[in-house]
Amino acid sequence: MKIAKNTVVSVNYKLSDAQNNLIEESREPMVYLHGGYHNTLPKIEEALDGKEAGFNTTIQVEPEDAFGEYDASLVKIEPLSRLPQPIEVGMQFEGSPDDDSAESVIFTVTEVADDKAVLDGNHPLAGIALRFELSVTEVRAASEEEVAHGHVHGPHGHHHHHHEEDEGEDGDHFRSHPLN
Repeated sequence: MKIAKNTVVSVNYKLSDAQNNLIEESREPMVYLHGGYHNTLPKIEEALDGKEAGFNTTIQVEPEDAFGEYDASLVKIEPLSRLPQPIEVGMQFEGSPDDDSAESVIFTVTEVADDKAVLDGNHPLAGIALRFELSVTEVRAASEEEVAHGHVHGPHGHHHHHHEEDEGEDGDHFRSHPLN
């Protein structure tokens, strides 16, 4: 089956920067609903459209097509008294940027010194050209429910009901979690 709108694609990936320094490698395939549902980067969908299981490629995605350019205005220095304690580098908070835009931003604590903390509202991969090695392992037709919900259900996809034994079974999703 060819990858097209409303197919479920399973793909192993290796994510590196433009200098080929490994950032993340999938342990389980990333499983996503293809066709503009924002389940993965549009450039990945573009590279895989019309391909089949067994297809391998390497693509480079520039910052503007990935996680955006680095925005220095999203870096804030806050007094520790305004933040929950104890505070540690790597902690994340949701907040509003200073420009009063309606969208909230996830801020990551990047430094703690004296009585202040540095909060960075940029995505950890902002400003970085990314190289994806992609290997398609499976393509199947999406169910009506998956299309209606706009995402994959079942193994390695989205689960509506989380049970203790389900924890950790979701596939890798570089599109949404911070990479350390």
